[in-house]
Amino acid sequence: MKNGLQMNFDMALAGVRETGVYQEGLIAAKEKLHSGKTDFTGWVDLPSEYNREEIRRIAETAEEIRGKCSAFIVIGIGGSYLGARAAVEMLSHSFAREIGKAGAPKIYFAGMNISGTYHAELMDTIEREEVCLCVISKSGTTTECSIAFALLKDALIKKYGKEEAARRIYAVTDAKRGVLREETDREGYTSFVVPDDIGGRYSVLTPVGLLPIAAAGIQIEEMLEGAREAQASAELMETAETYAATRNALFNKGKVIEIFEAYEPRLQYFTEWLKQLFGESEGKDGRGLFPAALQLSTDLHSMGQFLQQGNPIFFETVLNVKNPPKDVTVPEDAGALLAGKSMNQVNQAAVAGVMEAHRKAGVPILKLDLPELSPRIFGQLVYFFETACGLSGYLMGVDPFNQPGVESYKEEMRAELSRL
Repeated sequence: MKNGLQMNFDMALAGVRETGVYQEGLIAAKEKLHSGKTDFTGWVDLPSEYNREEIRRIAETAEEIRGKCSAFIVIGIGGSYLGARAAVEMLSHSFAREIGKAGAPKIYFAGMNISGTYHAELMDTIEREEVCLCVISKSGTTTECSIAFALLKDALIKKYGKEEAARRIYAVTDAKRGVLREETDREGYTSFVVPDDIGGRYSVLTPVGLLPIAAAGIQIEEMLEGAREAQASAELMETAETYAATRNALFNKGKVIEIFEAYEPRLQYFTEWLKQLFGESEGKDGRGLFPAALQLSTDLHSMGQFLQQGNPIFFETVLNVKNPPKDVTVPEDAGALLAGKSMNQVNQAAVAGVMEAHRKAGVPILKLDLPELSPRIFGQLVYFFETACGLSGYLMGVDPFNQPGVESYKEEMRAELSRL
């Protein structure tokens, strides 16, 4: 299924013919999504209604960061970091976190785990760097982020002194409430607001994602333009509806796992973002597809056997980049079959071969071809999948914008900490 944005989503191999039964549900879902009355749907009109003054201030702040920092550490977890990391890694050199304009800082991430080793080694890594911090938390009380921020802030104060450290801390938090907002106002950190009407996993095109992305030198205006193009494309939005219906049809056939597969390593964290987007949106009330991610062809050497002949409870959604940023030619020593071909040609042969083998094994397959990797395409992808996820959740009969089950483990964790 083509659309005017040069993205092609082919669902012919999904084996689904009965999406028409979802039309009534899709009409109701679209009305709810676009009503303006549903909580946490502020992202729906964001691409066409974003605050241009705020984007200008983000761009200016990012330029300031690039001018004084060689290392920019983003502290966040879940929706507070996955979208930004997906963008930075998709649009960066594979072996450096530097992108765009000369002098852009290396981007590091913290507060997304509770590993003492990880954070100790991060501090070792940045010891000789000029460092800035970006702490992203609506409440300021998330355990992982609180620990990382306290640790890194303390190191920053020892390195620069309290006043200069405060000038190197950037906060993205609630407009009025919370521990982090109180500290931000008290210490004078440069700050941006987490919108009240947009949940974390839908927040990548807000300051939550845009400040770290812009600090990495990536063109956020181009990214927002891509999202606006997706929002305005009736054809792409129809594709999102078809995808949502197809996912539900496969779920109702017993395909309870959706495996997002990417053949370009730069897409690894985009598939991680997809896992949160769909998992947290649909996994409730005993329902929901389980989202998984594989990096191919790498994971064919560990999971290929299962995909070919294992328990058939899954379908595959392939993210395929038609024109990757770079290429190399295979030398003669690789053998006659491979010599002289480009690696991208070999990779595309792997895409086609794997799909054909899995088709013959009866695996439902969906394939999204992307023309390139660019900020514009990233924006289009984000808006497309957010829309499809909202519609799909409504078709499943769940609220795709809450996450009531998340608090359970936090309560048990707090109880365990109290016993230590």
